[in-house]
Amino acid sequence: MFSIELTPRQEQIIEIVKKNTPITGEKIAKMLNVRRATLRPDLAVLTMAGLLEARPRVGYFYTGKTPYMLIAEEIRHLKVNDVKSVPVVVKGDTSVYDTIVTLFTEDVGTIFIVNEEGCLEGAVSRKDLLKVTLGQGDIHKIPVQVVMTRVPNVVTVSGEESVYEAARKLVEHEVDALPVVEVVPQDDKKERLKVTGRFTKTTVARVFVELGEKR
Repeated sequence: MFSIELTPRQEQIIEIVKKNTPITGEKIAKMLNVRRATLRPDLAVLTMAGLLEARPRVGYFYTGKTPYMLIAEEIRHLKVNDVKSVPVVVKGDTSVYDTIVTLFTEDVGTIFIVNEEGCLEGAVSRKDLLKVTLGQGDIHKIPVQVVMTRVPNVVTVSGEESVYEAARKLVEHEVDALPVVEVVPQDDKKERLKVTGRFTKTTVARVFVELGEKR
């Protein structure tokens, strides 16, 4: 991976290649008044980053891509399976009280409800739990399945989808977390969704930080 921050000389090299494509390393060095060997590390970085393309016996070409465009490409190619977190789940008959305890113990904003096989039945957020605690019912006796958002109304993402697509779903549906699921065929020909992870706004932030720190 590349750094988004380029050195002044690397920026000069890009401008030279932009205006003189194709151009050899020797010509670039001459225009910068340095030795060819001095430029080798800079040219290697720019080539590996995808900003320049090197062709034997021809020279360097400008790819037309910026560091920001390359980060966008990385996000589109990065899979949810590569960045997902461990899901926090409870069974449908778990009380609202115990679900709230799990929510705060695990420090998450959304909990997924699953059956005995680990397949998705619903989801419940902090807001959902807050609403029921402000009501008149006994949260020690109310099962969480009464207040959860049920499948198929839960927005999900598969592990093979891109990080970009998952982030788009978070924004489009205005949710804080998505269950990462895989389809499990059943004998009755109905599909079940097994929960294999979670993808959250925090996941997106972590991905951007890691991309920014990589070289």
